[in-house]
Amino acid sequence: MAEERRDALKIIGAVSATCAFPFSADELYGQQDHSHTAGAAAPPTPPKYFKAAELKLLATISDLIIPASGTPSASGAGVPLYIDQVVANNRDLQRNFTEGFAWLQRAGFEGLPSDGQLALLLPLCKAVDEGTIKSPEQRWFRSMKSLTADGYYTSRPGMVDELGYKGGSVLSEYPECIHEH
Repeated sequence: MAEERRDALKIIGAVSATCAFPFSADELYGQQDHSHTAGAAAPPTPPKYFKAAELKLLATISDLIIPASGTPSASGAGVPLYIDQVVANNRDLQRNFTEGFAWLQRAGFEGLPSDGQLALLLPLCKAVDEGTIKSPEQRWFRSMKSLTADGYYTSRPGMVDELGYKGGSVLSEYPECIHEH
C-alpha cells in the first residue's frame, strides 16, 4: 500500500513546489460545505463550471495523481468539485482547462486503460517538474497537478488523516524553543 502511494507521488513530485495557491484563501476550503446539520451528510454541491462528464474526467486524472491508499483518493476527498470552484472563478484557468481537455480528447485519453492514461500524462509531469513548460497541455497539467495537490492537502483526508494535522488546539503556554538560532 505504501509503495503504491510512493509511486503515485512520483507524478505529483514535490507538493510544496506545486502548491502555488493562485487564489484567495477562502477557496482553499471550497469543497467543504458547513451549512448542513451535524451528523447528517452534506447535500451534494452542484458544479459551478464543469459539466458532469468533465467532472468525471477530473476525477479520473486527480485519482491518477493521488490514488487511494490508507486514505481516500483525490476524488474521494472532493478534489474535482474543489477544482470546479477554483476554475469557475478564474478565466485564465478556464482557458487552460479547455485547452487541456481538448488535448486529452485528441489523444484519446478516455479510451485508454489506466496505465495508458498514466503513460500519456507522465511526459507532461516531467515537463512540469523540470520547468520546461512550453505547450498548452503542459500548462494545463501544471494547473491540474497543483490544484489536485492543493485540494487534497487542504481536505480532511489529506490534511488530518494523511498528514496528521491536529490544529484547533489551544495552548496554555508556548513550549520553549530548544534549538540554537
